[in-house]
Amino acid sequence: MSVGGRNFQVATKPGLLNHGRDDVAMRLLAEKVAVAPSSTVAHLNCGSGLFGAVACISRGAAKVVLTDRSIVAVEAAKRTFAMNGLSPDSVILGHGSAPLGPETWADVVAIRIPTEKIALLHLLADAFEMLNLGGQCCIAGATTEGIKSAAGLLEARFRNTTVLGTDSGHRAVMAIKRHHEPRDASLLDDEALRHDSFRPLDVAIGGSALHLFSRPGVFSWDHLDDATRILGDVLDVRPDDDVLDLGCGSGALGMLAARRSGTGRVRLVDVDSEAIRCVDRAIGTMHITNATALCSDVADAVRDERFDVVITNPPFHVGKSTDLDVPSQFILDAWQVLKPGGRLMLVANRTLPYERLVQATFGNLTTVHDGARFKVLAARR
Repeated sequence: MSVGGRNFQVATKPGLLNHGRDDVAMRLLAEKVAVAPSSTVAHLNCGSGLFGAVACISRGAAKVVLTDRSIVAVEAAKRTFAMNGLSPDSVILGHGSAPLGPETWADVVAIRIPTEKIALLHLLADAFEMLNLGGQCCIAGATTEGIKSAAGLLEARFRNTTVLGTDSGHRAVMAIKRHHEPRDASLLDDEALRHDSFRPLDVAIGGSALHLFSRPGVFSWDHLDDATRILGDVLDVRPDDDVLDLGCGSGALGMLAARRSGTGRVRLVDVDSEAIRCVDRAIGTMHITNATALCSDVADAVRDERFDVVITNPPFHVGKSTDLDVPSQFILDAWQVLKPGGRLMLVANRTLPYERLVQATFGNLTTVHDGARFKVLAARR
């Protein structure tokens, strides 16, 4: 990608926002945000890492740090840095400023906006707290992703905004920190904005009562989604089964599997580091001794392990777009980590064409549940 007359190599893969397409919002940040040579720059929700690479190379920033809660984004940003001759050590897994520590200060904070309002509020709160007076917070996104509403939230916190640029239904907006307190202090009242705050989520699924936890941005963060509940109701996990919950979210299916398997080994994996924090907390609270949660790009973290059962509710949205490359990888990875004779159980929206993918990978297919909105598919390796 060319920015300011210089070519940058950018790493991408399925599961990353705008994979295979021009990320206009990221390009706007790279092109429009002014970075002084002596400044410290933080990029929250960093995605592919393009803005950070430009800040280092073309702008000459003294220090650049990048964070993202998605391990896919972090690995992509690390590769982007390495391909452009930069050290990947400044790319850190974690949400917002949490992995940077309380003493991290910045002159510029850039945010590629998330689509969920409360996750954006969290990032804006972090940006406000870590910026020096006179520092700038720059956000970018598409109109369909809510950038206009995001600009309103930015103005409510910083008391000012300036549009830096627009392109193809996207815009970049800047605010300058001129005060130590936000204009609208009520924005600080939501307890969910604290990095150490978890929302309790008590759910009944598959005949078990589970005490889970969640945080903004985790899939279905404030309730148990219907698809997960349906899979839980028909879940086939037997005593001593080794189970993988692939894309675990807050962990309902994996925790149910851990109870049913008894002494079996259960792994819960998710691309979202915040989801893993939630599952770790639930494992401790519920005193589950046979389960472990790992941040993982699909099954990468358990590639050398083998399981009797893989259960999954695979994501098919990346941002606002449908991307079947991701569930295709879930199905392939499930086959790879299952023992011979091992079982896949997958829940999906009824309209998604997963039957062909499962049949092509496993050579067999059973429909366990066929409802008005969701279906549960099973296959055996």
